[in-house]
Amino acid sequence: MPHLDRRSFLVTGLAAGTVAAIPATDALAEPDPAADTAQSLASRGLRTDPFTLGVASGDPDHEGFVIWTRLAQQPLAEDGMGGMPARPFTVLWQVYADERCRRVVRSGVAVAAPEWAHSVHVEVDRLPSGREYWYRFRVGPYISPAGRARTAPHPLSYGGPLSMAFVSCAQFEHGYFTSYRRLAEDHPDLVLHLGDYQYEYARDTYTIPGGNVRDHEGPETETLANYRQRHAQYKADPDLQAAHAAAPWLVVFDDHEVDNNWADETPEKPEVPQPNFPARRAAAFRAYYENMPLRRTSVPRGVDMQIYRRVRWGLLATFHMLDTRQYRDDQGCGDGYKDCPAAVDPARSITGAEQEAWLLDGFRKSRAQWDVIGQQVFFAQRDSDAGPAKVTSQDAWDGYVASRRRITQGWVDAKVRNPVVLTGDVHAHWASDLKLDYDDPTGPSVGSELVTTSITTGGDGADSDPAKHPWLAINPHLKFYNNQRGYVLTRIERDLMTADFKVVPHVQAPGSEAYTRATFVVEDRVPGVQQTYLRPLDPGFRAEREITTEDTIELETRRP
Repeated sequence: MPHLDRRSFLVTGLAAGTVAAIPATDALAEPDPAADTAQSLASRGLRTDPFTLGVASGDPDHEGFVIWTRLAQQPLAEDGMGGMPARPFTVLWQVYADERCRRVVRSGVAVAAPEWAHSVHVEVDRLPSGREYWYRFRVGPYISPAGRARTAPHPLSYGGPLSMAFVSCAQFEHGYFTSYRRLAEDHPDLVLHLGDYQYEYARDTYTIPGGNVRDHEGPETETLANYRQRHAQYKADPDLQAAHAAAPWLVVFDDHEVDNNWADETPEKPEVPQPNFPARRAAAFRAYYENMPLRRTSVPRGVDMQIYRRVRWGLLATFHMLDTRQYRDDQGCGDGYKDCPAAVDPARSITGAEQEAWLLDGFRKSRAQWDVIGQQVFFAQRDSDAGPAKVTSQDAWDGYVASRRRITQGWVDAKVRNPVVLTGDVHAHWASDLKLDYDDPTGPSVGSELVTTSITTGGDGADSDPAKHPWLAINPHLKFYNNQRGYVLTRIERDLMTADFKVVPHVQAPGSEAYTRATFVVEDRVPGVQQTYLRPLDPGFRAEREITTEDTIELETRRP
């Protein structure tokens, strides 16, 4: 591959930084004496390796991607600044065509500024499409680990099959991030994180039976320093670092990145005066940007942050990444399971009018084989009452029935070829058919939903017989349930999407191996999920007793 010596664009915080050309050699590993002297001067004040938070890439397109790192000598420093001197540092970066990091194809210099917690966001561009790349950073004598990225196929090409994993809900205190490590070992091309990347609670606030296995540092996150420290504690985890280094990520936040069950300008407990909530939201957004491989379009502006966006993977797939927190109406009857008249109010929205119009326009213009909607909360109806009442979660799309109907009707009217909704939040694996009318179980399916369990939230969980889950009997469009921890690994081809529901037996001790609990497929132009594999219950693993609807509701609502 020829060396590309044209400039690429660099963003550090709100302003563009200067990008300088570096010769097409392995400058990070074998710097010349002059460069080494300059870097030594630039790194003055660094006494230990500042790359303790690893590296990451994200938001790929057919010409490039974002690469990220954040300097922190002491990740758990209470002021959130990672033990870094209060001055900017020059960081060299390089992108390589080979895993051994010898063939440089892009390079430059970034400034890690204290105003942005010494984070670096480089938007690498003008690369050939549909290829793997590797990248790393250097400051002074310190060289970061290498990460793997890739460009999407050309917009007029399908490219080969896409291996995509999606995850959600990683409560540091509830277990070890083993599933992140197993995901990295699967070598996906792309990872979607659908929210609850980190949790806001102080230690001993959100506990599991038997006690938490690890503790959060610091108080409940409310200030910028709090959120920076919390993100650093998560990012310092080696399993999470491995997952970030394995592939580019597409990230969206849910509630715990700010405050449990928040809605637009309304905190979790609106009855308690919280005049600092706007400042808390702004601090959370700023820290989220600082710690994620996001493009400059997502730089927060006070209490606002542009996180919904569209990422195209050639003609094979379009990813519509949604924001179901920042623009939603407040939950109509509180956050829990209710028979709530407000849920069917046509004026209520979970996306806001502007985002809804953007999404429907994307459906109309899409030419992709698969339209994948990456979002946070359960989309299909989950009625927990076998009678005529609708007892549903008001924090999910069930609390915004008209909003869900408009979006579902939108992809039907646009004749979207293969609509698939990906979801997190509920700490269990689910698979379901999507309907326009959930009251008519014989009506046609018009889409598919795949829901990932948590990475750790809720602790180990337990295996169970999916056929005995009470909600599957009440809601025949729901096809699968499992309450273990893990992730979903998909393979997207032109004629088929295959989803392996991966689980680990335990997270309250490290080192568990992952296995596939069930496999579902979605066929081209055949809406709905079809099961192709179900692993029998493991007699050597603690089996869950036959659960009731009340058990499951309690599991999902016992969060403080």
